[in-house]
Amino acid sequence: MHTLTEAIRFILRDGVDQPGEPTLLSLTLRHLEVCGIAMAIAIAIALPIGVCLGHIRRGAFIAINVSNIGRALPSLAVIAIGVAFIGLGFTNVVVALVVLAVPPMVTNAYVGVAGVDADVVDAARGMGMREREIVLRVELPLAVPTIFAGVRVAAVFVIATATIASVAGFSGTLGDVIANQASYHSSGVLGAAICVAALALAVDAAFGLLQKAATPRGLRATALPPAAPPDAQLGRVPGVPGGGLDRLAGPVTVDT
Repeated sequence: MHTLTEAIRFILRDGVDQPGEPTLLSLTLRHLEVCGIAMAIAIAIALPIGVCLGHIRRGAFIAINVSNIGRALPSLAVIAIGVAFIGLGFTNVVVALVVLAVPPMVTNAYVGVAGVDADVVDAARGMGMREREIVLRVELPLAVPTIFAGVRVAAVFVIATATIASVAGFSGTLGDVIANQASYHSSGVLGAAICVAALALAVDAAFGLLQKAATPRGLRATALPPAAPPDAQLGRVPGVPGGGLDRLAGPVTVDT
């Protein structure tokens, strides 16, 4: 409990124990910047691939298995491999985060687009829509919830994993505090971890609001109207003998 109290105090004083140390706010903003760059690159790579494969409804084996391989690779292993080709620093960290973020977005983009009802797609073709119009005006709007689910998962992964940036020789993120317990003590490490968790929750909530805004109104969860009573479904008026049908019915004529 004492450590938690000290961690909160660490956050409230912006993480500064001595003059010249980076503030917690500056580390958080830099952390968010690195994650934003990695997410932008990953989105530019993953979504076109997933949407294209989902539209042609082929390549499920490639999309899913490549994604599984990407998820299975530890981030530290990716950084270690990157050191041999890229070296230490910012680029290596971004590459590792992109490798982590691409798989869930490719999978969800593929599943979302491929899951659109084939009859809807055929109807769009029957109306004279070109393939590009079908993707942009039919498949993508219907796949928005699934696509955003993958983006939100990837964003949380990236924010949490960016704390290992210091291992790759890049400083300036919240990982500097977490990896330096000797200087910041347990309270500082816990305070930085709380900031990372809060940042992940905030980004996830922001993407959730963006998802809600981008989802077509017809796909948003709405409460269904209460079911009509059986008498109303049959056209009867409750409380009236015979259901009132005799008053509503007119003469029946048969054309010959």
